[in-house]
Amino acid sequence: MTDLRADLTSATARYRKTETAHEQARNETMAAVLAALRGGVPPTEVERLSPFTAAYIRRVARSEGIPPAAPGPKRVGS
Repeated sequence: MTDLRADLTSATARYRKTETAHEQARNETMAAVLAALRGGVPPTEVERLSPFTAAYIRRVARSEGIPPAAPGPKRVGS
């Protein structure tokens, strides 16, 4: 029989290690999202290329002082 406490301790350590890596990747992705928005990439394109929803991107963009896109048809650049 395995030691259940040892199994739990080991699983928790793996979780914490990957949790840190995931948080770092999330922060790097958000920095890239904000840079893209500031650089003129349309929000719809940013949403398509990122793992975040449009609503979340808008909320973070506004909190970072990035204004909404102008109303009307959008031209998607490359």
